[in-house]
Amino acid sequence: MASYRVEVTQQVHKEIRNLPGNVRQRVTRILQALQQESLPGNSRLLDLSKIKLELTSDLKLCRIRLDSWRIVYVIEEELNLISVLAIRQRPPYQYDDLAELIKNIQP
Repeated sequence: MASYRVEVTQQVHKEIRNLPGNVRQRVTRILQALQQESLPGNSRLLDLSKIKLELTSDLKLCRIRLDSWRIVYVIEEELNLISVLAIRQRPPYQYDDLAELIKNIQP
């Protein structure tokens, strides 16, 4: 099994700091676990056809459900890299800003 490097942006660090304490600890553990397993059992690939978004073929857009929270991230298998895009609460979060978030990582 491959080992992954997990990148967290300054914006996501800020989102983590603003989480409730128990959620913050669980998110931190999940991000550490992503280094060993890119698609843990509670993660799902996001269906991009519903939001009319296209990624390059080597990218996988995923989310992990943590109670009412979602950790949205991208896997780049060739680089063994996971980029965490956002940590949001659902509802009200509906993945409306995915195109903008992905723009930050695509060349």
